[in-house]
Amino acid sequence: MSFANQKLSDIALTVPGAIQLFREYDLDYCCGGAVELAVAVQEKNLDINEINARLTELQNNPVNAEERDWTIASFDELIDYIVPRFHDGHRSQLPELITLAEKVEQVHGDRPDCPTGVAAELRNMLTDLTQHMMKEEQILFPMIKAGNYMMARMPIQVMEMEHAEMGDQLEVLKSLTDNLTPPADACTSWLALYSGIEHFIDELMLHTHTENNILFPRVRNAA
Repeated sequence: MSFANQKLSDIALTVPGAIQLFREYDLDYCCGGAVELAVAVQEKNLDINEINARLTELQNNPVNAEERDWTIASFDELIDYIVPRFHDGHRSQLPELITLAEKVEQVHGDRPDCPTGVAAELRNMLTDLTQHMMKEEQILFPMIKAGNYMMARMPIQVMEMEHAEMGDQLEVLKSLTDNLTPPADACTSWLALYSGIEHFIDELMLHTHTENNILFPRVRNAA
């Protein structure tokens, strides 16, 4: 089977394990989910045959999937999953990453490979993400839970625009860290920082995917 002409978001939704595979190849399945696999692969000079073969293997031999299928959950259930899993997770993780980044920049600031600017970018993301999540929790999500789907369409559009901006911020983090590649002599804090940022990126992309590709389209269809 060929996945070449399928959208990244559709593959992420239907092939168990595809999300982890896309992260391995740095393919944006959330904000860039409308792009077809062949186009995304060409832009990154990847091997379409290799990726297609791995997707086919995943489809034929599914790995353990998410604990439940959120595409058929109620809106209330999905929102009550998003907030503690992703919103609370980001609020907990980002301050710890900022502290680590500040420590690395302070101790290794004289090195040319020091990830200077990462702490500032993480602080920007914490500010932007905090405001974004507050708007979802105080305005959009209550609107959806109340069944005001038509009214939710405009806030959803704003949230999607902000998701795209966060995607750009993730690219800045990658560029500042040499795509999260620590030097051979990196200290424990440096290694922990990059590992933590990688986990944060994984969680933010899955968060965005859950909203952009599952929750928001369903709300639009219900309007």
